[in-house]
Amino acid sequence: MCLDPVRVPTFDDRFRETLGDLFAWRRDVRRFHRDAVDEAALRTCLDLANLSPSVGNSQPWRFVRVSSQERRAGVLASFEHCNVSAGAAYPDSRRDLYRRLKLEGLREAPVHLAVFCDEATDAGHGLGRATMPEMLRFSVVGAIQSFWLAARAHGLGVGWVSILEPGVVTELLDVPEAWRLVAYLCVGYPVEEHLDPELERHGWQGRSDDAKRLLER
Repeated sequence: MCLDPVRVPTFDDRFRETLGDLFAWRRDVRRFHRDAVDEAALRTCLDLANLSPSVGNSQPWRFVRVSSQERRAGVLASFEHCNVSAGAAYPDSRRDLYRRLKLEGLREAPVHLAVFCDEATDAGHGLGRATMPEMLRFSVVGAIQSFWLAARAHGLGVGWVSILEPGVVTELLDVPEAWRLVAYLCVGYPVEEHLDPELERHGWQGRSDDAKRLLER
């Protein structure tokens, strides 16, 4: 019996150029329309995130959709508390700029996704984690990036809110004890589009040439 060969896709120059555009236009979005997100598009983005690589094929990411207004209010309260403390830690000139920045879209974004790492998963049988257990969480970050790029390709914006208390958010969402919060994402249709990152545009931090260097040893 002759089996059909696997069709290997060809990625041509035009695709690579478009892929470059996707990476360049992926933005950390904080300003959202309140319009509902297309559910089929959201589901497709999550399905694509599930194609991400993971240590030992453990697939430790756990996406939680936060729909409860009470729980969303608790997350917002945690942000506001942390944001005051974070701003106070800067010297005066930097503090004033910090306070002018919009650092979240928690009020406007129609979709909130909390992304956890299941650190008790048996999947993968521990392969690749004995010396670097943090690879579980790194695998979750890879899935988040996959989701982010897929969302951009579907016209959605994503904002990663990290000015939060992980323990508070975990308790609010009533998830298993072994789950550790990696990201809290706001998802929706962007109000505006910019090629340059918002923090660069508003004078906080430009792109660093140091990050581009390829060291050889």
